[in-house]
Amino acid sequence: MISREEFRQIGANGVWHQNTSLVQILGLCPLLAVTTNLVNGVMLSLATIIVMAIANVAVASLRNLIPHEIRIPVFILIVAALVTVVDLLFNAQLHELYLVLGIFIPLIVTNCIVLARVEAFANKNPPLQAAFDGVCMGIGMLWTLALLGGLRELIGGGTLLAGIDMVFPGLQPLQLLPADYPGFLLALLPPGAFILLGCLIAWKNWVEARAAARRPSSPPLALGDGV
Repeated sequence: MISREEFRQIGANGVWHQNTSLVQILGLCPLLAVTTNLVNGVMLSLATIIVMAIANVAVASLRNLIPHEIRIPVFILIVAALVTVVDLLFNAQLHELYLVLGIFIPLIVTNCIVLARVEAFANKNPPLQAAFDGVCMGIGMLWTLALLGGLRELIGGGTLLAGIDMVFPGLQPLQLLPADYPGFLLALLPPGAFILLGCLIAWKNWVEARAAARRPSSPPLALGDGV
């Protein structure tokens, strides 16, 4: 039976300590290409969460039946089957968004985040822990892509939630900056994504450094202590 502390540790690692985008620096292709706005980043992340969670459960359930020598092809086959289902669902239910995300939904098959967690965690742990790890790693990716996409959209065009009508018809994006805001094109281009990603990584490191500095340090041993 998994303990509460183990759940907490898995969640903290996925969302923050081992964040796939800011710490492991995996999945840079969708991170830089899709996050031109918040909606695109969030929806691709949700698709990835679904694939990661189910793939982790499948691999964790079958790990003792899969020969070690062919485990990677089998993992890819499982992930590819799940991605095909998600791709067809997006095409059927969210067709306009599907056209925007394009090839990046099928490319979830080759996303290093998915394969890394299947190999490093799901292949060595029971299904419940594997499912929770997949969801938490996906949430870590989701908030990173959402924040990066929101910043790029706001700086680049002055809006937020552009394209929300493709998910929820009738809703309109928010115009947060003046309507005559000329936009900052660099933020919407790959170099701008690299710069903002570097700023997010620096911010995370700064937060962790401040947290470490606030932790009480152990008092020095007095002469004779431990003797």
